[in-house]
Amino acid sequence: MTLYLFAFVVCLVIGVPIAFALCIASITYLMVFDQWHLMIGFPQKMIAGIDNFVLLTIPFFILAGNLMNSADLTRQIVRFAQMLVGRVRGGLAVVNVLSSMMFSGVSGAATAEASAIGSVMIPAMRRDGYRAEYAAALTAAGSILGPMVPPSLALILYGVLTSTSISSLFLAGIFPAFVLCGLLVLYTVWRARVEEHPMPDPVASHERIGLTIRALPALLLPVIIVGGIKSGVFTPTEAAAIAALYALLIGVFLYRTLSGAKIARAFYDTATMTAGVMLIVAVASMTSFILGIENIPRAIAQGMLEISDRPWVLILLLNLVLLILGLFLEPLAALVLAMPILNEIFPLLAIDPVQFGIMVVLNLMIGMITPPVGLCLFIVAAISKEPLEKVAMAILPMIGLALIVLLLVAFVPALTLSLPTWLGG
Repeated sequence: MTLYLFAFVVCLVIGVPIAFALCIASITYLMVFDQWHLMIGFPQKMIAGIDNFVLLTIPFFILAGNLMNSADLTRQIVRFAQMLVGRVRGGLAVVNVLSSMMFSGVSGAATAEASAIGSVMIPAMRRDGYRAEYAAALTAAGSILGPMVPPSLALILYGVLTSTSISSLFLAGIFPAFVLCGLLVLYTVWRARVEEHPMPDPVASHERIGLTIRALPALLLPVIIVGGIKSGVFTPTEAAAIAALYALLIGVFLYRTLSGAKIARAFYDTATMTAGVMLIVAVASMTSFILGIENIPRAIAQGMLEISDRPWVLILLLNLVLLILGLFLEPLAALVLAMPILNEIFPLLAIDPVQFGIMVVLNLMIGMITPPVGLCLFIVAAISKEPLEKVAMAILPMIGLALIVLLLVAFVPALTLSLPTWLGG
């Protein structure tokens, strides 16, 4: 297994895309250890890795997010959040966080949220007198709210890999997302008082009704998704298709901002993003097979038991490992790679599978905003045109807040399980 890891790390260091890095590492392992007969089954393993009907939800939800973004929904949400916040010191920073929370029900992916909200909020905060690295860091921190609520792509993949109810996972992530959103808002308000941030311009009273009408259809999307699945009206896959159709209809007929060219671009972006995601999932399934050959999951589980058999200690160790994994791998790839190991460790933790899923996904999302290689950090640094080091320093207190929520998710089951239980999960 050392050879596999060495080949994989070398590929990452020289800049090979992660899907091809996984493929090269797998082929290297099979060649060196004279497992040529398994090479024949390589394509079959890849196809089997994505041969799941529920995975159709991913391209549909990506399409819904792309259509919403192409319809200039981001600006509608930002203006609506600005109306809700009103004139408070540091209000534009609060608007940034609330916009991220509202946009979460559209994108389902942290990178999409960081780029969409960042392209609007970072220049606006900069013009208003905020330091650019602070605006970028706040946008990156808010971006991890997206994968915690429906339609989260990471939660969908976790549900597929573990046969956990996707609707319950969607519901379970809502309270932790609101807690993190609240902590970020409190942090921005405190920082506004310390650094005397400016007050935003008020939203004219005659705009309020129009802003509300234009923002509500987008904000209703997660309600339609979860409500339809929980009530049995449609399956998760059908919910994704309905979400895409809903986004298309409101973009064309309500916002009237979706032209033929924008729709075509949204479909093209969806195709390329889906191809990338599915290729990673397909190749990572071969890696999972190699882990099984080497019996790595069981060995890791036994190693953790040798350290301690107390569930709370094992949970802390697992969180540490997942945080490190999230530093170097894209969350969907990390999920596919880690699940064989996590499935061995899970019975030792005395934790509900839904709660466990939220904990795993939140860990990997925190990795996306953690220096030195967090992907969302690169995105917001590019938008703000600030050095990555300055953005990384600015985001450290916000990572601390995210870690507090992570500990609450890991050790307070009610935070994640209350909503699914109340709604019949």
